Amino acid sequence: MNVGLLSYHFSDNYGALYQAYALRKWFLGRGIGAEFINYAPPYVDEGGPFDCPWRPSLWRKNATILYMKLAYLQGRLFGNHELLADFDRFRAEHLGICSPRLKTAKALRPYMAAYDMLVCGSDQIWNPSIQRGLDPVYFLDISGAEKARKVAYAPSFGRSAIEQAHLAEIGRLVIGLDAISVRETSGLDILESAGLPRDRAQVVPDPTILLGRFDELLARNVEPDDSIFCYALRTATWIREVAEMTATHVGGPLLTPRSSRQRWRDIGKGVVPGPVEWLQMLARAQLVVSNSFHGITLSVVLNRPFIAVALPGKRVDLNARARHLLYQIGLADRIMDVPDIKTVRQLIATPVNWEAVNAMLAAIRAEAEAYLDAEIEAARAQVK
Repeated sequence: MNVGLLSYHFSDNYGALYQAYALRKWFLGRGIGAEFINYAPPYVDEGGPFDCPWRPSLWRKNATILYMKLAYLQGRLFGNHELLADFDRFRAEHLGICSPRLKTAKALRPYMAAYDMLVCGSDQIWNPSIQRGLDPVYFLDISGAEKARKVAYAPSFGRSAIEQAHLAEIGRLVIGLDAISVRETSGLDILESAGLPRDRAQVVPDPTILLGRFDELLARNVEPDDSIFCYALRTATWIREVAEMTATHVGGPLLTPRSSRQRWRDIGKGVVPGPVEWLQMLARAQLVVSNSFHGITLSVVLNRPFIAVALPGKRVDLNARARHLLYQIGLADRIMDVPDIKTVRQLIATPVNWEAVNAMLAAIRAEAEAYLDAEIEAARAQVK
């Protein structure tokens, strides 16, 4: 068996790296060869090409592309080069990335014959972008891959609803998959709106929950300390107040990894950990405060007390991912919608019943493993 994986493994983002790491590690643990197909299209992080910039009707799309190009250039010129090197080193050492970057769907074709099974997921690979829309590659609609079994494992739309203009294309693309799963219940709703019968897909957990163990990366430097680990993405609104309230109430240093796209002053003490050190800091902390899906998910997996902070305003739809997970494991009350010192104190004082949570995670994990094991057997049967 040889499995080809397609995800956002190339993004300089801790969560993106860990969901990728976990999915590949799970397959390797089953004794199955699994590697990332190094598809890294420029539109994801770099904006991609402009689309008829002379047409006024496309101004919003091209403005987004320009902003992404400038942000990417700024990061490469003036960003933390040591951190970027740490991300690259993690990809080489822990994701096994050593092949050349492939920027287009056409460039993938020569590699397809090598795989018995293709897996797309996880991360927000099914979230239509302003600059590109939907990418058929992330639905495994790839020339030359006709003989491989095509499986979606926990891709996310990243939000609770998708524009009507994309639904017909989604319906057409998912029909080509042999097995379909999504990461959130809202994903089932979107697929149903796109014309897919609801029983054709199922919900499975993020790969970090599927794997459940990170012993290889946490073998040392994880003695508990008194730090508050604040992981903020997209905005500092609300999370700053919650993190500062928490640190004031329980004491201990407030540490916040800086985002590569951070546009706000540090919350507490800004730090710049590499991917492995980032996970170790989270595992050591006495309490985690995060508005990031993977910040919350990894706190749960590593059994660290946490406070989840909802994203505000226009980003409110992005909270569906965290809410779905916390609802599944009986911790929906640990997400805060607005900063409130009374709720902060209550959450700090309320211990998490990790024994009960871990039992629920084990049940969720067992369903996900059954889904993948069935597809592995089906792929083996196709090869024979």
